Amino acid sequence: MKSLGKPIAVGRTAEVYAWEEGRVLKLYYDWCPPEWIEREARTAQVVAQAGIPAPAVGEIVEIDGRRGILYERVDGASMMDSVSQNLSRMRAFAAMLANLHLEMHRAAAPGLPSQREGLQHAIQSAKDLPENLRRSALAALERLPEGDRLCHGDFHPGNVILAARGPVIIDWMTAVQGHPAADLARTRVILSRGSPPGGMLTRYLILLGRRLYYHSYLECYRQQAPEIVALSEAYMPVMAAARLNEGIANERASLLKLAGNLA
Repeated sequence: MKSLGKPIAVGRTAEVYAWEEGRVLKLYYDWCPPEWIEREARTAQVVAQAGIPAPAVGEIVEIDGRRGILYERVDGASMMDSVSQNLSRMRAFAAMLANLHLEMHRAAAPGLPSQREGLQHAIQSAKDLPENLRRSALAALERLPEGDRLCHGDFHPGNVILAARGPVIIDWMTAVQGHPAADLARTRVILSRGSPPGGMLTRYLILLGRRLYYHSYLECYRQQAPEIVALSEAYMPVMAAARLNEGIANERASLLKLAGNLA
């Protein structure tokens, strides 16, 4: 049996280990249902067929009763780290993020789960969401259009690796078939919400930098697809309601305020 050594990355659902021949193993914890792993493997194939820059996927393997997926190893810093270390390139990085998102949204996503069904489940399961806002969010979602485009579901600069061959999008576990405006709204919520750590000055600088990056990203997307940006405004409170299901404590107040626009 192969000795894995220490993980090179640790996440909520899996650990990542170095493998031979320029590959890595994303090894899920034993509590993760097998269908999660199979879904991610199928998603990786859809992404590859769409020509989106993402790690090449290999077979599913089992190690000590845990299942995992072999991926191409992609070395490089995340866009999030690169932005924080090179503020002079913030606008260029924001434009890169927008162009990657637009490229993704032009691709079809046959066979992927429904974005709408996932959002309905998240809204129904969000414990911190008042019942009146839950009903309003579900009703608003029903009025908004569905789509069949490739949507990442958690697209932000931490999920883009700046590799030697160019930017590579990772962590496709939440990918769905849906409307680009909803996926854009999800990214807008991620980039514009949350309370950064540190003292008052540190928080101010982080918020200022995040605001500049966010507006640069959004303006680049708007220049190429203004109708999607306009529609994403209606999705924003719906996505905030759905994100409350993730239980992120330092975002709770901000998400509830945004979801309150549904009332």
